[in-house]
Amino acid sequence: MQERYEVSVRRSCRLALLRPSVWYQKSEARDQSALRLRIREIAMDRPRFGYLRVLVMLKREGWSVGKKRVYRLYRLEGLQLRMKVKRRKRISLQRGRATPATGPNQHWSMDFVHDQMLDGRAFRVLTVIDQWSRESVSLEADFRLTGRCVGKVLGRGCAAAWMAQGDHGGQRHGVHLQGAR
Repeated sequence: MQERYEVSVRRSCRLALLRPSVWYQKSEARDQSALRLRIREIAMDRPRFGYLRVLVMLKREGWSVGKKRVYRLYRLEGLQLRMKVKRRKRISLQRGRATPATGPNQHWSMDFVHDQMLDGRAFRVLTVIDQWSRESVSLEADFRLTGRCVGKVLGRGCAAAWMAQGDHGGQRHGVHLQGAR
């Protein structure tokens, strides 16, 4: 503002509602460039180290720094650990895509639907649909659906289905039933 409109420091501070002492105040922060550089070097040498393990390495080297400062500088450098991919997900990705259904009762998909009654009791509905015709093969509602109940529902129609597949949700981790018709 001062250079653009060619006004004095006092006038620009008054317009910005600042005291002139704030404008002239010098920063008392220590130079952190050496520490930032060392944090970056440690993180590049050991990419699986988070900021806490970097802090341990710094303390071993004789740096007297706190956890909060290391965390702040670690984030300022743009460093962070990548989250590990769960093994189960990796294995399921390598399994490959299911063959598309070319007729009815070749490929079923199942999922759970949750809702709540007016009195607060929760209930679940197991839905099984045919992938080819998109029709509902089975709807099973209950206050609790156990694995035994899911097995019974799928067992009733297992002679007709070639493959049944779950959605890999939080309730069940995929059900694959393959059999001859």
